[in-house]
Amino acid sequence: MTNIYGMSKSTVPTFPRAQKQLIALGLRLRLARKRRKLGTELFAERIGISRETLRRLEKGDATIAMGTFMRALRVLGLDSDLDRLAADDELGRKLQDLELLGSRQNSN
Repeated sequence: MTNIYGMSKSTVPTFPRAQKQLIALGLRLRLARKRRKLGTELFAERIGISRETLRRLEKGDATIAMGTFMRALRVLGLDSDLDRLAADDELGRKLQDLELLGSRQNSN
């Protein structure tokens, strides 16, 4: 497959843990859709995708665009959950604190 620039499109393998997370997200979206009694045709139409793409989304296909997941969450009324993703950068703060402490010790 080639992209618009005439270059071959390669797919990067998905890490096993990420694949499990995508599968779990797809299942949660499917359950949320069913709880709201939304059929696949109507849900796909509201998201703006084909039923085949919806099937892949609900199976956790890693090639589905993030924007598609976001639209699905919005249609389900779950888009505020996105605000919590990566909101607490605990590792980044620890790394920054170590750097700040290292700089302080060097200046003493």
